[in-house]
Amino acid sequence: MIFSRGKKGGARGPISYQESKRLLDHQDAAVRADLASRPDVRPEILYYLAEDPSPEVRRRIAVNLRTPAKANLLLTQDSDEVVRCQLAAKVARLVPQLDEQDKEQARAAIVRTLELLARDQTRRVRQILAEALQDLADAPPSVVQRLARDSEEMVACPVLEFSPLLSDQDLLEIIAEGCPSANLSAISRRRELGPSVADAVVATDDRPGIAALLANHSAQIREETLDRLVTRAEVVTAWQEPLVERPRLSPGTIRRLAVFVADHLLNRLQSREDLDPETARRVADEVHRRLDGEPPPCAAADEAGEMPRDQAGPLDDEALLRALARGDRESVRQGLTQTGLSAALVERILSSGSAKAITALAWKAGFGMRVATQLQLRMGGIPPAEALSPRRGGGYALAPQEMAWQLEFFETLVD
Repeated sequence: MIFSRGKKGGARGPISYQESKRLLDHQDAAVRADLASRPDVRPEILYYLAEDPSPEVRRRIAVNLRTPAKANLLLTQDSDEVVRCQLAAKVARLVPQLDEQDKEQARAAIVRTLELLARDQTRRVRQILAEALQDLADAPPSVVQRLARDSEEMVACPVLEFSPLLSDQDLLEIIAEGCPSANLSAISRRRELGPSVADAVVATDDRPGIAALLANHSAQIREETLDRLVTRAEVVTAWQEPLVERPRLSPGTIRRLAVFVADHLLNRLQSREDLDPETARRVADEVHRRLDGEPPPCAAADEAGEMPRDQAGPLDDEALLRALARGDRESVRQGLTQTGLSAALVERILSSGSAKAITALAWKAGFGMRVATQLQLRMGGIPPAEALSPRRGGGYALAPQEMAWQLEFFETLVD
């Protein structure tokens, strides 16, 4: 039998049923509140007290672990916000404590209570619930789904970041439905985030969300997706530090970052332990170049609109990507015409709004699919969600026959 302590510190024995019934309507609310706190009163007594006129009595009922399920359901509609907040915290704690013998029936009552609290009009109630359920694997899926889509960031974010009950498909649907930047950042911070979800985050073009994704070292980001972000990071400086700090970067990515990251980040690149000899040499060359005050390679076009005079031969992929990143549209146009394509055809395709045609243009000019993707985004105005991305391994997203057809079609328009 459970005993509690009296006001003067003495032990207090169990209360009889008759005595508890007598105290139900006691004039002093403090006496009724004390009765509501006891763990040894009958369920019907606690249920009766759930409708007590005193908020303090109902608060005691809300936190009492012996309160019956019917009383908990009643308290979900209580007019006192504190009652509902305390109830949310208590019921959420009960989820992992259910005994197998009464689990099915008890769980049904708990789920119904949680569902009602997840719809509570007060944000604080829903927030307490979300924080209590955020990492429980046996939380009710219906409640988790509702909290993950809550209109308040403080409610949705804990569940979006930590709940093991949200699948990649759930996350993709939530992103597709549109969610605030804070919610997207919470998704980006999830442990072992899958590549399809990472792609969806990048497609939103939400800069804080993408920064959080890059800072999440456990996130699985496809190489081609990372390449696109590296290209844009010359302009989006907030992405530079998380990119430099990622644990696994290819030599090519490190060399590209070395060209434009801030000086203190360049020093971090140079101190990485995964540099191969050639990459270490290239990074060191960039450090010396900056110390000597030399201009960066492939600088922007001169005042006459011509390519840099030290540019030897046609532009390669890296040079064109840098021109795209710094917004040097004239250099990009010259790079696209360097293999004999007419300026009129290049301009017509870039202004067409066609992802396929722009991809075909990059292919015909001899550039890789990474360039084609950035051309779509930066020169063609294609929304990120509609842009064609490289196939696995970096290959072109379209077959050569289809790209040739695209070019032939636009050539007839120019003629």
